[in-house]
Amino acid sequence: MKKKVIILGAAGRDFHNFNTYYRDNANYEVVAFTAEQIPGIDDKKYPAELAGKNYPNGIQIYSEKELSGLIKKFNVDEVVLSYSDLPYEYVMNRSALVNAEGANFVLLGTKDTQIKSNKKVIGVCAVRTGCGKSQTSRAIVKILKNHGIKAAAIRHPMPYGDLVKQKVQAFREMNDLKKHECTIEEMEEYEPYIAEGLSIFAGVDYGAILKEAEKEADLILWDGGNNDFSFYKTDLLITVADPLRAGHEVSYYPGEVNFRAADIILINKINSAKPEQIKLIEDNAKKVNPKAKIIKADSVLELEEKIDLKGKKVLVVEDGPTVTHGGMGIGAGYVYAKEHGAEIIDATKNSVGLIKSTFEKYNHLKNVLPAMGYSEQQVKDLETTINNTECDLVVSGTPIDLNRLVKANKKIVHVKYALSDKAKKELEEELKKRGFI
Repeated sequence: MKKKVIILGAAGRDFHNFNTYYRDNANYEVVAFTAEQIPGIDDKKYPAELAGKNYPNGIQIYSEKELSGLIKKFNVDEVVLSYSDLPYEYVMNRSALVNAEGANFVLLGTKDTQIKSNKKVIGVCAVRTGCGKSQTSRAIVKILKNHGIKAAAIRHPMPYGDLVKQKVQAFREMNDLKKHECTIEEMEEYEPYIAEGLSIFAGVDYGAILKEAEKEADLILWDGGNNDFSFYKTDLLITVADPLRAGHEVSYYPGEVNFRAADIILINKINSAKPEQIKLIEDNAKKVNPKAKIIKADSVLELEEKIDLKGKKVLVVEDGPTVTHGGMGIGAGYVYAKEHGAEIIDATKNSVGLIKSTFEKYNHLKNVLPAMGYSEQQVKDLETTINNTECDLVVSGTPIDLNRLVKANKKIVHVKYALSDKAKKELEEELKKRGFI
């Protein structure tokens, strides 16, 4: 008898776990996916074109709120947690719910889910969302490029649209963002690569994606998402830790997997942290991963254009995932505006529609407006919220040009952030030492 399985996910790790472990596995039948964290993706199907010969009708995706009923309805044997950036209490709450209904609670590991490349792979992962993975990844790609090595960056999935069309995506120019109907979250990850003349791949089927990337690259760079572990077997794993959330490196799933497995632990944002926060991460590293090399990095912030913010009333817009399910109350835009004497406006007062709902769901937010844009309506509500807010200007801490997405009735200035030159030099030295350049 095949074991009946439900995969709990958020349109990313769930599909990957299915593709690599369950799709062609005769011992299992995946009866359902559930969706959490990302709005608007439940009540869809994982399509037959991607699900394979064992699933001619595809697989239904439900809201995770229906989990108890689904376990009963399908007489489920195993429930597989397949999404990320979760406190341990939440993980065990899910386990208790599943076990109480009689099913096994499963966490798949690297052995059964990581794909082996025929090229060397450098992985950049993190202990939480918003630690600075992508700025680290881009720094590494540029280091490699300066040494004549062409790296193909592959990003953790964010497929919230037509999954068949999104099976394999390549982003080389700005028009590709429109071609693939990207959400704001996707643009925040892909646009900075394109702006610097780099390519990045993503999609749904990471076996097929890898084959495409290998055709044009000397080396694969895995740019992780949330605090998930790599979809590919890595030859070098760099894990980014955040001292502003010190202690989370050993209390969030699956970020601790990355922390324990890292060859290099990069403690980012040390210019914004207290010494005791940095020390806590170092102490935890000594306990669980004493062999890891530790690099400390400043996250350097600057405005794209020179404007004096002192005394100005500003609305701060931040990277959505970092301040929502990443749990941060502030981001780069807030830090820069505060340091330069701006008066920061309450972002909740003039919010409308889906943006107002976001504030209600993530009630730790007040001083920043999350750049949410999973649908046309959400982007429209973001635009309306910005235009309803009385302020001198908008300070954006997102990696994208908001002016391309919203028609604002006030000036938007963008905060850029990057690893310090000192940290980049240390990374370059480590890459030399380990034979990558």
